[in-house]
Amino acid sequence: MPAPEPLSDADLSAALADLPTWRHEHDRLTRTYRLPGHLPAAAMVMHIAALHEELDHHSDVALGYDTVGVAVNTHSVGGRVTELDTRLARRIEEIAAGHGAR
Repeated sequence: MPAPEPLSDADLSAALADLPTWRHEHDRLTRTYRLPGHLPAAAMVMHIAALHEELDHHSDVALGYDTVGVAVNTHSVGGRVTELDTRLARRIEEIAAGHGAR
């Protein structure tokens, strides 16, 4: 598998159009989810961890009482955003509603 490349500004803008609740901040894609309580938030964190292993790509995840914060970039390209990051963000979006996240 070829090494990931940082996304161009145009590609990043297109990716964010498909991920309207995510933001590009400090060379990372970020999103905070609000959940109905602590156990649903913790369950979502565990589900995200399983996605990390499946995709072999990991994000920073912060668990609050009823929130989950996610920040992702690709360390191997100097902490820039790559297609790996947008793929992970899309997968997280896919599972979020099942945990009651908004």
